[in-house]
Formats: sequence, structure tokens, C-alpha cells
Amino acid sequence: MGRSAPPRHWGVIRPGVALITVATWNVLHRIHAENWGEEATRRRPDESARIAAITARLAERTERVVALQEVSGDQLADLRGAGMPDRTIHVLRYPRVPTPRRGPSRLADPAEYLVLLVRGRGRQSAAHVFEEDPGKGFLAVDTAGVLVVTTHLSFGPPRVRQLARLAELASDAVSPVILLGDFNADSHTVADGLGPGFSIAALPSGALPTRPAGPSSAPRHIDHVAVHGADIDEAVVEDVDGLSDHNLLRATVIEPTDRVRSSRVTR
Repeated sequence: MGRSAPPRHWGVIRPGVALITVATWNVLHRIHAENWGEEATRRRPDESARIAAITARLAERTERVVALQEVSGDQLADLRGAGMPDRTIHVLRYPRVPTPRRGPSRLADPAEYLVLLVRGRGRQSAAHVFEEDPGKGFLAVDTAGVLVVTTHLSFGPPRVRQLARLAELASDAVSPVILLGDFNADSHTVADGLGPGFSIAALPSGALPTRPAGPSSAPRHIDHVAVHGADIDEAVVEDVDGLSDHNLLRATVIEPTDRVRSSRVTR
């Protein structure tokens, strides 16, 4: 496809009215981790302890919405049992169940889910599994006057169609839209696929990668916050102490404002 304009990254934004705070984190399904030899599971061989640590970290989050990818059934059960009365848990279960390449699964429930943890009211409005990949999709919830979407996209050519599907979802919405998740692509690729009308969160110089170096890959920024009908005031990557092969990305989304273009980022 043709090259579109670079993602609209603005390093300085005039103060706007905050709409919502959000975070996204791929928490790493145990079976995927073992199949691909991820360091996180070698460092934390006790899966129940890793799951408990992830849940404890999520219980402390203050963002209104936290989007999660690669949630195992065991992790979901732990989240549901954690006693977060101010959170509603919205889920999409993929039809594909991850299969271990070596030996039996250590999980009681090896199914894989997309999850949105929503503080306060939230109404699930869409849940979609991509036809070309039964282990990827998106989940959308209306809350606080915005449509928040968690997604996990495929590598390679299928991602083009998946990004177009997300763009269609946003164009049909009557409220601002926030896309959160593991896009398996850099920000330019995501911007190309979504097309005009979207802004993608820029990270400050020296920010941690959202996907640290893996067994066969360099560190990358492949987890993103993209908005349609809104702006992003701040985005920060947080170290998760090796609990997953992805770090957590958080952001504050604000009402659209005039942009100050003195610090444009064109990575």
C-alpha cells in the first residue's frame, strides 16, 4: 500500500480537558511463552505465582480502563477472584486454544482472552475475532463517553485487513475512540493501516520499549494507544519487572485541542 503521512505525534500539547486515563499490557500467555522460549517464564517458573503477581499489579492500577492481551483462563480466574469491586471485567474468548509444543499444559484453563478492566460503568458494544486469525481480535466497551477498544493483531499481511477493520469501527462511532493493544507493528505501520483521522501516542526519548528484546528479536515499540476524535496528553512505558515479555503502556486521553507543533516526533 502507498506510504501515508507520518503518524501525528506531538511532543507538546496545550492543556485540554482529560477524557479518560488508560493502560494496555500484553501479560503473556504461558503456553505462548514456553512455545517461544520467552525469558519471563524462565525467570518465573511458578506460573501460579506469576499470575498472582500480575493480578496484584493490576489491582493497584488507577487508570479508568486497563486493556489486556494474551490472558489465559487461569489468569482471568485469578482476576475475577481478586476482589476488585470497582472494576467490571469484559472478555472476549478466542476460538483458538493455544497448544503446547512440548509436553502437557501447566494451565487448568488454557483458553486465551482479550480483557478490558473498566472502573465504573461500561457497556460492551463489540467483540470480534478476525476471520483470518482465530487467535486475534478486538473487544470494545463504551464508558465515560468514549469507545475503548483492546486489540491484538497478527504479524504480516493479515494485519492490513485487521487495521482497516479497526478504522471502520472508529469511523462508525459517534464518540471518541481509543484503540489499545499489541499491534505487532511500529507506529508508522499502524498509522498507514488506520489511515487519516487517527493520532498515535508518542513516547519520550529514551522510553523503555514496550516489547523488550526477546530470544530472537531486538527491543521494539509495538504496543500503542491510538485515538480518533481525541488527543493524547501523555504516554509512559512502565517496567513490569520481567512478569511478561511486554511492558505496560499508559496514557492520558484529552479532548481535542489546538496543537503546538514545535516538538513534532517523526520516528
